[in-house]
Amino acid sequence: MALHIHEAWILLFVLPGLVTPAAINHEDYPADEGDQTSSNDNLIFDDYRGKGCVDDSGFVYKLGERFFPGHSNCPCVCTEDGPVCDQPECPKIHPKCTKVEHNGCCPECKEVKNFCEYHGKNYKILEEFKPSPCEWCRCEPSNEVHCVVADCAVPECVNPVYEPEQCCPVCKNGPNCFAGTTIIPAGIEVKVDDCNICHCHNGDWWKPAQCSKRECQGKQAL
Repeated sequence: MALHIHEAWILLFVLPGLVTPAAINHEDYPADEGDQTSSNDNLIFDDYRGKGCVDDSGFVYKLGERFFPGHSNCPCVCTEDGPVCDQPECPKIHPKCTKVEHNGCCPECKEVKNFCEYHGKNYKILEEFKPSPCEWCRCEPSNEVHCVVADCAVPECVNPVYEPEQCCPVCKNGPNCFAGTTIIPAGIEVKVDDCNICHCHNGDWWKPAQCSKRECQGKQAL
């Protein structure tokens, strides 16, 4: 039977209504994983609060029992409030310690360098050395260098000189003193001119010479 165009449009609007929600089977469309209830929600874990302590590895300790938790090298005691760990006052590590171990409750220095460093050089313990002509130094057991600077005595002459590798000035020509502008040796009388004989003061080389006037002809004494 042929349908008119008007009747065909009526069928197009009626047929969609024949499909009802009851015709869709939900078993054919499994739910998403997020909509499924996890079976883990029904698991029951043991509660050890007030009964014991559990370390990082899952081991259970009784109240009053001592143990070493994974995050600490110090022993702990299991209490009702949880682990109570020892916190001792650890000794200070030597500033020149080259090897520190953390196996125990406190860090421990296992190796201290047995030498001293001074101006870029290494010296053995109790070794003595002179970094300069005026310094005397020693490497102490504490790995520190102690130095003493030489205290030079007053030279026994008026014209001391500094020699290489020597800290204090030396009198190359022996003790002497000034007689006017003339340098005379100590210990003897020296005739400095036709009118004067001079000698140095014993021990006081920096003082001018002591001179005695003698007869002279037309010359002025010092």
